[in-house]
Amino acid sequence: MSANNGKHSPMWAARASGSTPPSSRAFYPPPAAGSLTPSTTTLAFTATQILVPASGFIWAATAKVGALPILGFDRFTDGSGEMRWRIGGVVPVNSERGRDVTESAAGRLAGEAIFVPTGFPLARWTADLNESATQATWTVAGHEETVRLEIGEDGALRGLQMQRWGNPDGQGFGRYRFTVTIDAERRFTGITIPAQLRAGWETGSTSESEFFRAEITDARFR
Repeated sequence: MSANNGKHSPMWAARASGSTPPSSRAFYPPPAAGSLTPSTTTLAFTATQILVPASGFIWAATAKVGALPILGFDRFTDGSGEMRWRIGGVVPVNSERGRDVTESAAGRLAGEAIFVPTGFPLARWTADLNESATQATWTVAGHEETVRLEIGEDGALRGLQMQRWGNPDGQGFGRYRFTVTIDAERRFTGITIPAQLRAGWETGSTSESEFFRAEITDARFR
């Protein structure tokens, strides 16, 4: 662990950031590719995201059901969250906003800060009981979200856990354990970030349910 202006940050942060200046906080990955399992059907997708830690994100994706494209986005901007998806960009499939969507999106923003390690000084860092882990607390729209990062012996980021707001498997909105497993990292313009990952919820009544897989194929920092 190393100290910086009274805030603790993991050695992994320095390893990930390299020599890139801390002002590089925006993440532009065109595109990412992966799969979503919203219910019992797995959908392949490609996506582009703009991400600014502690501020917001816009994730725009295209998936397909048969030959039909489904276009849409998830966002957290100006302190509010929204999801909007349409078949062919015209026929509505899903459109949600409000407190629950906003709170879930705020948790997502805190978790995805791992893609912009140069923004880590914005978080408050604390030691974990496990020496191979550390915790980052982010203030998002006036609320705190804490993320536990798991670090490998080689210094690589292996995964994260957090109590994120959501409604997995229709269990009802609340805080549930949300886990991300990182299978590989990759270096883009001098910054090392997760490149292959899997994510899922754990409701307590069922085993961990993976619903998301992705590979980051490009990233740009500004």
